[in-house]
Amino acid sequence: MRLLIMGPPGAGKGTQAGLIAEHYDIPAISTGDIFRAMKTADTPLAHQVRAIMDSGGYVSDEVTNAIVLERLTEPDCENGFLLDGYPRTLDQVKTLDAALDTKGTRLDAVVSLQADVDEVVVRLLKRAQIEGRSDDNEDTVRIRLREYAEKTAPLLDVYRQQGILVEVDGLGPIDEVSKRLFDALDKAAPAPTA
Repeated sequence: MRLLIMGPPGAGKGTQAGLIAEHYDIPAISTGDIFRAMKTADTPLAHQVRAIMDSGGYVSDEVTNAIVLERLTEPDCENGFLLDGYPRTLDQVKTLDAALDTKGTRLDAVVSLQADVDEVVVRLLKRAQIEGRSDDNEDTVRIRLREYAEKTAPLLDVYRQQGILVEVDGLGPIDEVSKRLFDALDKAAPAPTA
């Protein structure tokens, strides 16, 4: 299965991405993890990304596309993958679709974890307190959630028009959310039978 997971900060996306990857035996590919790994990698692309990140800049669509598309050529992605944190712009959506199209394939489903804003704020503030993140206060959390909603809505519309958007309630106990996700994915993109 070729999947993408989206959801606001605090909706449990990282947790569910790991469970989905394990359930379908596909790699979970997080752009955040890739960028963090590049902080110590010794490749020309890693040096370029590190310079951008060290200056506080935004890694361009062109560079991000190159990184993700290169990762998708690795052998563990042959039978599918789960992307987390990519695409984030309409240009990235178009690039990913075009790259998959050249291989005669496409995304099977895009999971959008839905979550009540007030519940997510409480969850993120609790996490910030546990992790000692003093910069995460209610105002900054609400700004991040608003930015996510504004920037993600156009992407969700594209996938809704393609008929592959699967919206799932992301709140509740982890195992209940996972069950809802697996049920929705099995209906939206049933595994091929032998």
